[in-house]
Amino acid sequence: MKTIEEYRTMPEGQTFDRKSARIEPKALAVIMVAMANADGGTIVLGIEDDGSVSGIDGIEKHINDLLRVPFDYCVPSVNVRPERLACKDSAGNDNHILILEVEQSSAMHATTADEAYYRVGDKSKRLSFDDRMQIMLAKGVQYYEDYPVARATVEDLDLDFVSSYCKRIGYKKDALTFLRTNGDYILTKDGKEQISGAAILLFGKDPQRFFQRAHIRFIRYEGTVEKVGREMNVIKDVTFKGRILDMTQSAIAFVKTQIKERTYLGQDARFVTEPEYPEFCWTELIVNAVAHRDYSILGTDIQIKLFDDHYTVESPGILPGRVRLNNMRTTHFSRNPKIAAFMKEYEFIREFGEGVDRMYRELEEGGWPNPVFKQDDFMLRASLVANQSGSETSPDVPNDPNPIQMHLTGQILSIIESNPSISRRELAERLGISERRTRDILKEMQDTGRLKRVGSTRGIWIIVK
Repeated sequence: MKTIEEYRTMPEGQTFDRKSARIEPKALAVIMVAMANADGGTIVLGIEDDGSVSGIDGIEKHINDLLRVPFDYCVPSVNVRPERLACKDSAGNDNHILILEVEQSSAMHATTADEAYYRVGDKSKRLSFDDRMQIMLAKGVQYYEDYPVARATVEDLDLDFVSSYCKRIGYKKDALTFLRTNGDYILTKDGKEQISGAAILLFGKDPQRFFQRAHIRFIRYEGTVEKVGREMNVIKDVTFKGRILDMTQSAIAFVKTQIKERTYLGQDARFVTEPEYPEFCWTELIVNAVAHRDYSILGTDIQIKLFDDHYTVESPGILPGRVRLNNMRTTHFSRNPKIAAFMKEYEFIREFGEGVDRMYRELEEGGWPNPVFKQDDFMLRASLVANQSGSETSPDVPNDPNPIQMHLTGQILSIIESNPSISRRELAERLGISERRTRDILKEMQDTGRLKRVGSTRGIWIIVK
């Protein structure tokens, strides 16, 4: 427990508030509900807004009413641990303050007036109906992926793809039987079949017909900040649609072509090529966004933003369950358990809960800065800082003239002159760079007429004088 001086001077925020002990029960209920719905927190009664200690002694009946607030004014009841702390009040008299520890809850709480609140900074934000629904989905009280999709029928599902999935997981019966008896993908209500959101997103013929913004958008910016209007600096804008598997695979494959490599001379006099971002890390941010986005937020999409010095993935929805920015490495919760399990079957996810921690470890081991996570209103932004060491070479511009490239070109010509039948892989090993980078340089040399290739698998290189 903190001291009275600490309680007097602590800034109010997400998990801390102080109020006069004369606060009305209904007003206290608002703060309790907001904290329980968010991260929990501490409410101290008996300290005024200016930090002066007024205490709680002498108003026992009112204090007892306040102690009943979690039960009488909160629906369902909020778990609160009360404790009194002896102190001197501002008049120098012996007194007490009341400390109320509000537990974070996995339920959605409201006041008896059926008003729900969520703690945002030092304020208790009243939630609209849509906000309440999103909080409930984030907490796992309900799963949006299980909601039936209006107008969807079995005809909207690709049964051939379902069959291939069944084969992958070792399910022996037919596709429709799987959908009707596993995972509640298809339910029957009042004699009518209902198709769940997970079924459409995972197995639908055209998921965007029902979830128009359930796609991934890649945006490449020139520079280090996002500009709009006449200064707009977008130089590439690509959208990936389709089923979750298809759009995830397509997005990852495309982003891989956009990640630059940086080549520099290592300590052993061999060239070292490193990507701007470790592949596991930038891939993990995309996979996490797809697996854990809030699909009930229909008005926006997953956005991958690539700048000159950083990479950001924006995913609709707040952090799910009890996951918070300060416990992401150790706490796991699936907002969409069926989608997450599907992603694991296709090996996008290795072990539940290990991805974020592994990303931190890979960045630390490689000397990169830690990822940066930011939670705004119903949008999670995750960013990686680019590796700025060495000279830059771009897979989009393989003929970018720089001293490193010129040296590598000379090295290639020298090696080929002594061994015209050398393979690309062997060249890459000799040069100490990636095979992809070697292929790009060879292509540039062929395009500019400095080099020819005769034959294919067992061909030879010819230097054009």
